[in-house]
Amino acid sequence: MVQVVGIDHLAIRVGDLARSKRFYDALLCFMGFVREWEFGEVVGWDNGETMYWITQADAEGLRRPHRTGDIGYHHYAFELASRTEVDELYAFLLAHDVEIVDAPADYPDYGEGYYAVYFLDPDGLKFEAMHFVEKEKRRAARAAAKRDRTAA
Repeated sequence: MVQVVGIDHLAIRVGDLARSKRFYDALLCFMGFVREWEFGEVVGWDNGETMYWITQADAEGLRRPHRTGDIGYHHYAFELASRTEVDELYAFLLAHDVEIVDAPADYPDYGEGYYAVYFLDPDGLKFEAMHFVEKEKRRAARAAAKRDRTAA
């Protein structure tokens, strides 16, 4: 059996590389990423766990902007360490005039302690920043079970 241990990177195409570079530089650096790569029409950030890449869309790709509902990318969720961090990011997004889809709110149907904000990038791609208490508890239980197995 193969086990996925994380998401290594996400790579997206953008309509205006300079505009998106400014947007993602501000957003990702605020969330602890560092811009590590820039060559040609490719820019990449890394936080030590996940890399995020943007590259300029080609001429054919520029003919039709992103439309929510098309086949493909729906949204990408950044998991944050606390509800407070979701609120801090929301304040950052407002200060940078980022289009908010849904202000921070609880989503009890998603599970215990699911709290998120949804927003758009300059091309209309949807993002989520969330904190999930239930996931924290599952992660802690797995870590405790692993410690117990190691101690035995």
